[in-house]
Amino acid sequence: GAAPAGSQDAPSVRLWSDYLNVHLHPKSVYVIRQYLHDGDCGCLEAFGQGENLLQDPACVEELEDRLHFYVEECDYLQGFQVLCDLHNGFSGVGAKVTELLHDEYSRKGILTWGLTPVLSTVGIPMVGIFSPQDPQNSFCRLMNTALGIAHLARHSSLLCPLSLSGSLGIK
Repeated sequence: GAAPAGSQDAPSVRLWSDYLNVHLHPKSVYVIRQYLHDGDCGCLEAFGQGENLLQDPACVEELEDRLHFYVEECDYLQGFQVLCDLHNGFSGVGAKVTELLHDEYSRKGILTWGLTPVLSTVGIPMVGIFSPQDPQNSFCRLMNTALGIAHLARHSSLLCPLSLSGSLGIK
């Protein structure tokens, strides 16, 4: 998708990975088609939506194939690192992925990083679906974060919630 070096044409941007300066292996990115900007499901905003994605046998099979591709390349697999948003539907995806890893590789360590954005009402406009002033969105964020922490902690060797704010973005 990107324009050749030295070209004045703007690169074609379709996915978040198009913004990266490094080239990712095709097996390392799994695009959830129904949640693309032009997809039929809208935003992945609730824990349950993320969990339901991995109820689809085709999705689980694709994820397992990609995982096994990398595991087979390892000389000595010590464990896994999982980076996961806590505040939206990806907390449900991460919970199911860590459950899959825990079930399939029970003797390996799973270090999970639970990430939350900084909510700012001053200076920087909000990006995304959540507004810090809306009580319904705050409640949804709180529930996603709580469910994500509970489920991720159950199947991880260590869960480390990370945020640049002191409250994990929860008010």
